[in-house]
Amino acid sequence: MNHYDIAVIPGDGIGKEVVPAALRVLETAAEVHGGLSFSWTNFPWSCEYYLEHGTMMPEDGITTLKNFDQIFLGAVGMPNLVADHVSLWGLLIKIRRELEQAINVRPAKLLRGLQSPLRDPKQFDLIVVRENSEGEYSEIGGRIHSGEDEMAVQNAVFTRKATERAMRYAFELAAKRRHHVTSATKSNGISHSMPFWDEVFKTVREDYPHIETASNHIDALAAFLVMKPHVLDVIVASNLFGDILTDLGGAIMGSIGIAPAGNLNVERKYPSMFEPVHGSAPDIAGKGLANPIGQIWTGKMMLDFMGYEEIGNLILDAIEETLVSGVKTRDLGGSANTEEVTNAVIEHLKNRG
Repeated sequence: MNHYDIAVIPGDGIGKEVVPAALRVLETAAEVHGGLSFSWTNFPWSCEYYLEHGTMMPEDGITTLKNFDQIFLGAVGMPNLVADHVSLWGLLIKIRRELEQAINVRPAKLLRGLQSPLRDPKQFDLIVVRENSEGEYSEIGGRIHSGEDEMAVQNAVFTRKATERAMRYAFELAAKRRHHVTSATKSNGISHSMPFWDEVFKTVREDYPHIETASNHIDALAAFLVMKPHVLDVIVASNLFGDILTDLGGAIMGSIGIAPAGNLNVERKYPSMFEPVHGSAPDIAGKGLANPIGQIWTGKMMLDFMGYEEIGNLILDAIEETLVSGVKTRDLGGSANTEEVTNAVIEHLKNRG
């Protein structure tokens, strides 16, 4: 039996509710289907931690995380007390950057038992591969002057190494799926970084002649996600474009609360980190109303990355069977609470044992 040490960071708001729910599902999967076991080590790093200690995580936090096989994160944010740029750059983005989690992967598919807000979604099933280390989320820039002369400069940074790494990951992923990669660009409006992005994409695709490709401007591609998401397979995008597209992906699934994500160290030098796309939702935190599916699906993605795709697929099947049975939280039009949805997923998972 293979044993894995997982660092668990529930974070803020509903993260403290959905993370324990997802851990119960992962424990059940390990017990029922065998072959692996987990040890969970919880870390209280969060906005509450910041308010007490003046930092989102201790000085040696990154060094501590390097000792684990993977990281399981809930949600970060308490905007009424801690500014978003403080909470995100002090924990989430700090972990992504310092543990070299250069690829962000976010799937979007129409799950059985869910009704998309789209009139005719045609069973879409797509994955966005987002460059996760640079691009528009660069730290380079600054502000100068004040008053009417005040100015802010934010520089986007695109290196060939990081751009090509994201694109090659997308092509390798497409080779296991429907053999199509779409590049998200905006070279008709952004005159330096996006033409560079296009040039790298043209170079990389030459190594994958069996993969069909398309290059779409981000505004048109956003429209395609609404009008014809079923034609899309793998999308590769910059940091900002990927971030926006994947929130839209959650919306067309029926709720941002079910969307999962993985921040991958593809070289496996350091642990990867798995988190749902949704935020900390302070308006419903502590009320038992949170949808745990995004966090549970995130656990499935962690299993996939660790080489347990068969067990991961059983978890996704159990999620869909739960939805088909009508057990849904309010954001999906149901009346079930967090615990009831989690219990239903666990029961369906046990029935597949």
